[in-house]
Amino acid sequence: MFAAAATWTRKTGFSFVLGATLALTSLGLQAREIASDGTASVIALADLPAQGRQMHALILAGGPFPSGKDGIVFGNRERLLPTSKRGYYREYTVRTPGARNRGARRIVCGGPPRNPEACYYTSDHYASFRRIVD
Repeated sequence: MFAAAATWTRKTGFSFVLGATLALTSLGLQAREIASDGTASVIALADLPAQGRQMHALILAGGPFPSGKDGIVFGNRERLLPTSKRGYYREYTVRTPGARNRGARRIVCGGPPRNPEACYYTSDHYASFRRIVD
């Protein structure tokens, strides 16, 4: 598919096709993070970065959270997490050392805030998720 798009791009001069092909390829890889049955690839809690483990502990304790945006509703607009009603998911910032802003790392949990049913980790600002397991 990639080679055919590249050939067509050279012949027609439409460079956007190459970009679109790469974008679709990227989406295909992301779609494998959450399978059609709602199962996700996993990451062990122990394998999260230290900041992720700290944030996970804060989530279970109910805070206090360092960012004013921690605990806000996550809309799942990317539709990579299992479908649920609005308000089910909440997002939390996983601090990135050296970052001057919130960075790209988050934990998104579904269910009651202090007793979530499932938590997911993203290191690429919602492009992919891995379910956190103990």
